[in-house]
Amino acid sequence: MSYTEAPIGDGTSEELFTLCTALAAVTGGSVAVEDLDRRVLAYSSLPGQRIDDLRRRGILDRQVPDEPRQLRQYRTVLDATGVVPLPPLADDELPRLAVAIRAGDLSLGTLWAIEGPRGLDETVERALTEGAKLAALHMLRRRSAAELQLQARQDALRSALCGTGIPEARFHLGLSERPRFSLLGLAPLHVAGHEPLPVIRLGMSAVGHFAAVHPEGAVTTLGRTVYVLVPHLSTAAVRRLAEQAVTALSRPRTVPVRCAVSQSDVDLDRLSTLRTDVDGILRVTTSDPAAPPVAGLKDTHARVLLNHIGDVLTREHALQHPGIALMLEHDQQHETFYAQSLLAWLNAIGNIGQAADALGIHPNTLKYRLKRARQLFGLDLDHPDDRLSCWLQLRLST
Repeated sequence: MSYTEAPIGDGTSEELFTLCTALAAVTGGSVAVEDLDRRVLAYSSLPGQRIDDLRRRGILDRQVPDEPRQLRQYRTVLDATGVVPLPPLADDELPRLAVAIRAGDLSLGTLWAIEGPRGLDETVERALTEGAKLAALHMLRRRSAAELQLQARQDALRSALCGTGIPEARFHLGLSERPRFSLLGLAPLHVAGHEPLPVIRLGMSAVGHFAAVHPEGAVTTLGRTVYVLVPHLSTAAVRRLAEQAVTALSRPRTVPVRCAVSQSDVDLDRLSTLRTDVDGILRVTTSDPAAPPVAGLKDTHARVLLNHIGDVLTREHALQHPGIALMLEHDQQHETFYAQSLLAWLNAIGNIGQAADALGIHPNTLKYRLKRARQLFGLDLDHPDDRLSCWLQLRLST
């Protein structure tokens, strides 16, 4: 089969092929519709359309090749509200125009057009925008009743996580009046130099995984996190389920997945509070490669607490210690080391020798710096409350 032929009867709507060809007549370049896994569902077959080898390979394989820079482009398109012009990623590629295919807030896929001679003018932009709407209708029409029921469960859980629609959520999720449940949060580890796994793809993988291992659960995506409501399991069973999910969802990925586990509860009205706890845990574990892949609040309590205190200090400038603020400013302007020295001394619980060793300086040098810090910045380091106040701000600022 050549790449210009449009196969029918493979589960893809014939109307999508017709739509792609019509759009290619407007844009002048090859047009394709893809789902969220970057499978090519339909493509244009217009004689003379601009096309490159990447599009040909995608059509022949019915799958766009996996490449990190392309993942970045997909995320840009799915986050945007209109047509996005994208530069080529290689010398033998042509620039593209892309738009997300959505039904309301539900992302269904993407529509891609190789940029034609006229570029992105008003006519092309309007055609691609309207084409994405028509593609959404065709894609929705082919969704099964089971998929629509699954979407209703996802929407119900999303609303409950935001603190609304609790009775509706209980109905759509098939929960009893006071079920015991836990909340899991899944998000990729932030690794320098690596593009994070798109949350939509992580969410789709999580839906398939939990449908197989715990069908009573519900999965939804909100922001940059995939949430899983797990009813009717013991604390130990929930933990095992979380560990299995991390293993299954991380295995094919270059970036590991982290999972936060909430405490169990029986009050669905508290779901938004459990979400806050899960978000706090993930804030710690997704930023630290040494953090455990699966963690609860008990595993991360100190750092979660410090993050909350840091947020308060950032919002409420009046709560910041004026002496510490002056010290940090002085160190920056004069290239001194008062903050570093004081923090090392506080970390060593006042042990001069241990702190000096950590800094690589003579104990007398550290004593002098501490004495000068008291004089220059008005610090009272004799009272434990004052030492705690100074340590908190230094710990969060350095």
